[in-house]
Amino acid sequence: MYKQKRKKRTEFSSRKEYLEHELSILNFRRWKLNLPFRDYSIEIEDLVPAIAATIGKVVMVTAVVAAFAIQYGLSAEFIAENVRFELLIAGILFVFVFSAILNPKANLAGTHGPMLPLIPIIALAGGHPLALGILIGFFGIILSITKGGSKLMNLTGIGVRGGLLIYLGAVGLIGQINKLEKWAVLGDTSTISFVVIGLTILIYAYLAKAGKRWLAIPLCSSIAGIVAYVMGAHFEFTTSPGLPHMNPMWWWGENTGWKLGWPDINSFVAVLPFAILAIAMWTPDFLGHRVFQELNYPKKADKALMDIDDTMSIASIRQIIGSFLGGGNISSSWGTYIIPAAIAKRPIPGGALLTAILCVLTSVFGYPMDLAMWEPVLRIALIVGVFLPLLEVGMQMVNKQKDALSAGTCIFACAFVNPVFGWALSMFLDNLGLIGDHERAKTLNLTEKLIIPGLMFLICIVSLALVGQLPGIPALL
Repeated sequence: MYKQKRKKRTEFSSRKEYLEHELSILNFRRWKLNLPFRDYSIEIEDLVPAIAATIGKVVMVTAVVAAFAIQYGLSAEFIAENVRFELLIAGILFVFVFSAILNPKANLAGTHGPMLPLIPIIALAGGHPLALGILIGFFGIILSITKGGSKLMNLTGIGVRGGLLIYLGAVGLIGQINKLEKWAVLGDTSTISFVVIGLTILIYAYLAKAGKRWLAIPLCSSIAGIVAYVMGAHFEFTTSPGLPHMNPMWWWGENTGWKLGWPDINSFVAVLPFAILAIAMWTPDFLGHRVFQELNYPKKADKALMDIDDTMSIASIRQIIGSFLGGGNISSSWGTYIIPAAIAKRPIPGGALLTAILCVLTSVFGYPMDLAMWEPVLRIALIVGVFLPLLEVGMQMVNKQKDALSAGTCIFACAFVNPVFGWALSMFLDNLGLIGDHERAKTLNLTEKLIIPGLMFLICIVSLALVGQLPGIPALL
């Protein structure tokens, strides 16, 4: 039992040893009651991923809902209202109930960022957010029941994993810097971006040397906000305290909420390929988060690692219920939570409990949403909390020539189309032994070597072709 194996902090020579011991003695009950201080502890380090997750949640849900709202002609007030609703749905129904209590081996259900560029296409195709959410949840449940997520994770070689993380980290990092610079230029305060990014580099380098990178998000984003404000950047609170509409009938009315009414059969047909593609994108997303834990946790902490199939189950259930209630979120594994939690050497449930509380408070008070969505705070939080760590971990994984070949192929294919194509193609070639570790390929049977990777690659190609995501090929749908 966890309580019997616990030791006092004073019995260890360093905080790191204490946290690693805590990870090594955890033994969570899947789909049973797990209680704080009986099955896990809550430490000061849990506050950092909770803050990062709350900032990330506001940011990502705002981006998704705004992308839909622009296409449907909905107002800024609608976006704020829906984001508040999503914070309540995430905090009360899923983060607290599932990841903190019922299954701490499942990562929190966050937002599916890679789907953002597809939202305008979904809307133009006649897509309905509720139909999309239901189908994503349905396909996700099938994948989790068949253990498809964990199987695909095991079939993805080290080089492919490293290449995927390097690509996601590098592209995301460059994108966030460009967005911060563009914001500063538009506000006629172009010097701010240079000063903020320069300070961030210095602070992050110091935290890395001191072994305190888990402090990066709250410290760097706070300093970025203060420096930007002192240098003349405009900021004001606009979201007042309150509660969003709670009635699904209001959200899915003909003249209220989304103003789309309830979906019909044509709505489901229109979003089918996008739902398939969303699920195809899940595995590399979930894989990256699991790998991040593996590289930061001690070897004996295998029982604290996130379970990919359970995470898919919760993300799927969260997607169906959240969409039915009226939320615009597209769910996935919560990266802005799990990455800083892994760096801080903390398991999922303690920070999940604090995340639930912060999400509810942010929704009710409103003003914290304005802070989290302010450009310097938002961009720096994503840079130091997600993209820099992804880049670092990917580079750590590619330490052999054979892995470098797989990683290079994966990066090339990702840049050519997108990450889901790059992952599927490089995994297929790697398992066939055409790139990467040839000895590993010899240990795989026909199903692992050809059938599963080939089928995954075919599904990805067909899905991408249907929605017009293959370069130079018009959408087939």
